[in-house]
This record gives sequence, C-alpha cells and structure tokens, in this order.
Amino acid sequence: MIQDLAKLSKLLDHNFATLEYLRIALRHSSLPVGGPNGSNERYEFLGDRILSLVIAEMLLDKFSDENEGDIAKRHTALVRQEALARIAKSINLGDFIDMDDGTEAKGGRNNLSILSDCCEAIIAALYIDGGLGVARNFVVTRWSQLLDETLEPPKDAKTTLQEWAQSHGLILPRYRVVSKRGPAHEPIFIIEVMVEGKSPVKASGISKQKAEQLAAELLLKELENG
Repeated sequence: MIQDLAKLSKLLDHNFATLEYLRIALRHSSLPVGGPNGSNERYEFLGDRILSLVIAEMLLDKFSDENEGDIAKRHTALVRQEALARIAKSINLGDFIDMDDGTEAKGGRNNLSILSDCCEAIIAALYIDGGLGVARNFVVTRWSQLLDETLEPPKDAKTTLQEWAQSHGLILPRYRVVSKRGPAHEPIFIIEVMVEGKSPVKASGISKQKAEQLAAELLLKELENG
C-alpha cells in the first residue's frame, strides 16, 4: 500500500507529510471500518467545497466579461460528477481506491460516482496536508483543459430538460423532495423529477440543487435513449 501511495502522491504532485490523510481519502464506505474517519465521506464533503471555490476563482479570472448566469452554468458543468470522474480517470485513481471485494466485483473501480467522490476526497486530503495552495494547484492543473474546451457557456441539465418539455408542448418539469437523510451538517437529498408522460426519475445529492440537476441529467439520458 505504501508503494501505491507514493506513486499516487507523485501523480498528485505533492509529497504528503501525513500519508494517513491520503489513506482516508482513498477509503470507500464499503469497507467495514468504523469511526468518523472510517471512510472518505467526510473528505468528500470538504473537497466538494474547495473544488467549488477554486473553480469559481478560475472562471471569474478566465471569463471576466461574462455575467453571473453564464459563469454559474460553466461552474455547474465543471464540478459535476462527469467532470470529476474524468479527472479521476486521468490519474488512474480507480486503481488506488480501497474498497471491499463485492464493490470491486461490481465494477467499483470504474464507477463514476465512486470515482468522483474519491476525487473530491483527494482534494480535501491535499488541502488538509498542504493547505489551500496545494489543493488549488491540483485543481488548476487538472481542470484547465476542461475550461478551455467549451467556448460558449453550457446549458445545465434543468434548463435543457425545461426546453425539451416546452418544445414538446408539455408543462414544465416538476421536482419534489422524496426524502432527506444524514446529519444536519451533511444532508443527502433524494429528489424526484417528473415530466408529463414519462416515468419519474430520482437522484441524490448533498444539496437540493445538485440532486435536481442529477435527476434532470438522468431523465435526459432516458429521453435520448428513447
């Protein structure tokens, strides 16, 4: 494991003073380990906030002539699951994640959700060990190409789904909170989106907005597949 951590540290361009932070970031919740640091879920929470901040800074600097609405659309696209999983794959993060045999057998090392969550946890580990500058360096280095790929502000999933409904003469999509679980400081929202004539789709997220966006994305994929 130590050799793997050293290899990953090199890919992250950071020599960890405390390797335990990196171990925690790689520890999937499927492992039977108790305690607040039993898995990387708390690190995911922190990493998500750090990523959001750094991406916001990058966008404001690069697109200084765009309004808040367009910047927000770019931000959503860059912190979404697909973007995080893409970065994770670029450093072969799946090879380093510590998970149980059952999760691995089900394709856990290539699972977009697991990869994106672990990527957020890695950002948190970099921050805890080296400070905001180290975490920012990783994000700037890995996300710069993604910033350059889209000339026009992307449309978020909710907007795209709304436009689809309008183009088909349907009422606007409806979202509702199905349930909320977890502690107050780390809530998980289950959101359902409904479009006339289509089966409802559910998704979860650490905020209502994220869950709604993911639910809209899932429904759009179903619509694309007929």
